[in-house]
Amino acid sequence: MIRILIGFDQREAVAYHTFCQSILEKSTQPVSFVPLVLNSLSAYKETHTDGSNTFIYSRFLTPFLCDYQGWAIFADGDMICREDIAKLWALRDESKALLCVKHDYKTKEHNKYLGNKNLDYPRKNWSSLVLWNCSHPKHRVLIPEFVMRQHGAFLHRFSWLNDEEIGELPKEWNWLTTEYEDNYSANLIHYTLGTPCFENYWNASMADEWHKCHARMLDGMHV
Repeated sequence: MIRILIGFDQREAVAYHTFCQSILEKSTQPVSFVPLVLNSLSAYKETHTDGSNTFIYSRFLTPFLCDYQGWAIFADGDMICREDIAKLWALRDESKALLCVKHDYKTKEHNKYLGNKNLDYPRKNWSSLVLWNCSHPKHRVLIPEFVMRQHGAFLHRFSWLNDEEIGELPKEWNWLTTEYEDNYSANLIHYTLGTPCFENYWNASMADEWHKCHARMLDGMHV
């Protein structure tokens, strides 16, 4: 069973369901979805005020929610999976605390969906798709109270880990639309500036892939 925790924000709920649809269409192994919904996390209260979505910090509770056992995938909700998620799952590496795409870029847009600021910072978007080794002992620090106290720079840079404990995934598993050139061979497309469900991003880069998947979710017809 592949455990997948997905960021959920009611303002773009359709994005969550479309992402799940894209995973189910391709997966060759059973998957279990856990939406990270704030009101369902009784032990956690969001204390940060700098978030552009409601799951920006709760994502770091992934090992805690998995009882610090086994592996899990965390992914932002504004994505489309175009390849078998089992192939990402197969990249697990017991020598690492987690694996992610190690983006190194400067944003092309300084504003994103719903008027949120889009700032540059070290390790930007590393935490948007994470293959978590939940049983790694260093993750034991990630209890709700700890996450609530820590600032964004510490958490999003995985500062409780040494650099050598952070494994690297191929960029094709977290392809940033608009920020990168169009790539219809990417395994996972990330609409990081704004999901095409928003009017301002309806026709954004590679939006056609999202709209086709959304249509299949609604009518069940494969095109």
